[in-house]
Amino acid sequence: MNETSLDVLADAARAAGRIALDTEFMGEGRYRTLLCLIQLAVPDNAAERIELLDPLADDLDGAPLAAILADPAVQVVVHAGRQDVALVRGRFATEMRNVFDTQVAAGFAGLGAQCSYDTLLAEVLGVRLAKSASFTRWETRPLSPEQLQYAREDVVHLLELAAELERRLSTLGRLEWAREECRSLERASDERDLDAIFARLPRIRGLSTSSRTVARELVEWRERTAAATDRPVQSILGDAALMEIAKRKPASTDKLGQIRGINQGSLRRRSADLLDAVRRGSERPPQTLPADSRPPAPDPDDGPLIALAEAFVRARAREAGLAYELLAARADLQAIVAARRVDGEEADVRTLRGWRRELVGAELLELLDGRVSLSVRAGKLSVSPDVPRA
Repeated sequence: MNETSLDVLADAARAAGRIALDTEFMGEGRYRTLLCLIQLAVPDNAAERIELLDPLADDLDGAPLAAILADPAVQVVVHAGRQDVALVRGRFATEMRNVFDTQVAAGFAGLGAQCSYDTLLAEVLGVRLAKSASFTRWETRPLSPEQLQYAREDVVHLLELAAELERRLSTLGRLEWAREECRSLERASDERDLDAIFARLPRIRGLSTSSRTVARELVEWRERTAAATDRPVQSILGDAALMEIAKRKPASTDKLGQIRGINQGSLRRRSADLLDAVRRGSERPPQTLPADSRPPAPDPDDGPLIALAEAFVRARAREAGLAYELLAARADLQAIVAARRVDGEEADVRTLRGWRRELVGAELLELLDGRVSLSVRAGKLSVSPDVPRA
């Protein structure tokens, strides 16, 4: 696709106020997922204009596309698009506004929260695609005609699907809910957060202060090494071995070689670098950890209440014609129950925020506080105010 074609596409997207986007990428065996192809579709009079953009091309000027994606007046339609958004934002150093994800929208339309694109096309539009190149090497050039056809099919009906889902959601009064849910996608990123990676190391809070500083240095060394060699971080040094090195602080190759989990090939190539990292870590100032935001530890008595909460949320989701997964995950319910048990507070989870609180969260808290009760009537769960017994 040449620069002129991209300008024409951008103008068409701006005029229509919509653009469909999908990507093909390769993540296996790499430090960072490689964006290999971008598929774009825009309305073009009575038809649809589809273009394929090669992000691996050295001479690609993506400025016209970046400007469109950052324009809040242009809706960017994706399907299960968190990774697509993250990769495109990173490739073109742009923000992305007004994202509409058809998989998210389907959940609000009662079609399931994890529907594939093929499934939605069949259920909503009655269209069936003959896919044949889903598992392929997208980084190779030139791409085959079969690959190009497969890529085009990922966007050929995407705008039509989005329009129909918007119509249904508008009728149900849930279009704004879906748009609210899609806003989090605008911030999707594939940048790795070293603070979060460090805090998630297994048993990191059990290490001494001096060992934590070594662990932090090892995390940073591992990231740099993985980035330089374009290898997955765990292939450079696994978490378990990293923690053991931080705990023991070996000062020689022999001592390093006694630690389980270190690949012998890596030991030969990187022992000096690892020992240097241990030394630097030992000289660092104390490494503090962020406040522990994990919910209180589970209690065996929580199990029945979690099951009750799940039954209630599932019943409300079914009544509303919503995918249950949009309202809560088991981890959300565990946190809600545990926080109520420990200090009577509210857990900071999505079920108790925004439209979810209005639909189910506030009532769930009343249920756990004993102010409402559940019963079975005509084979269905019924919620009613709790009436104290005389």
